[in-house]
Amino acid sequence: MAGDGELKLLGLWASPYVTRAKLALQIKGLSYEYVEEDLGNKSELLLSSNPVHKLVPVLIHHGKPVCESSVVVQYIDEAFAGTGPPLLPADPYVRAVARFWAAYLEDRVVTPWGRMFRVKNEEEKAEAMRQTITAVDALEGGLKECSGGKGPFFGGESVGYVDVLLGGMVSWVKATEMMSGDKIIDAAKTPMLAAWMERFCELDAAKAVLQDVGAVVEYARAVQARLAAATPDNN
Repeated sequence: MAGDGELKLLGLWASPYVTRAKLALQIKGLSYEYVEEDLGNKSELLLSSNPVHKLVPVLIHHGKPVCESSVVVQYIDEAFAGTGPPLLPADPYVRAVARFWAAYLEDRVVTPWGRMFRVKNEEEKAEAMRQTITAVDALEGGLKECSGGKGPFFGGESVGYVDVLLGGMVSWVKATEMMSGDKIIDAAKTPMLAAWMERFCELDAAKAVLQDVGAVVEYARAVQARLAAATPDNN
């Protein structure tokens, strides 16, 4: 258990990337101070801690900042290796497989998914959704490979690195499905992933930190409205 004042997390409640960090901290059983940021009026602490991207999450450990959600999760696992369950496997090959699918998740799933909220053209939104769903279909094989048939999670019997990265997106996946009417994780096409999501949401750590889906829908619609107002039509 981290000592008082040892860990501080700068975040935004709606951010799925911040949720990743919260999940890792929760799974490890670490106590920390959480600081909610207003990204429209960023604090000096955030700007000085992440001067390159100026974004959350930022984990501050003994005054030293760690940025980028995937890096933060790995850091938590390594810095507190003796606390709570490990997130990354000890075997170098199995660890490499987990990192491969983590990179796939970021590049092929998260990238087009995020684009859906930034574009105004309906055709572009539809294409981004198509790319996201196609990438998720392939992630079914990633779950099978990472788990090695030893359990319901990417980490096998217990939650691992890829579980945390994908798990942080769960509320947003459900919110996106509600807003678009499309199924991103479809039990008919990706039964293992659908079962994974159900099991993940039942975890105590997930229940403790995952956002309310209805609140995420409201937040996403407000963001889309702001972007639409700020971007002139090209007609």
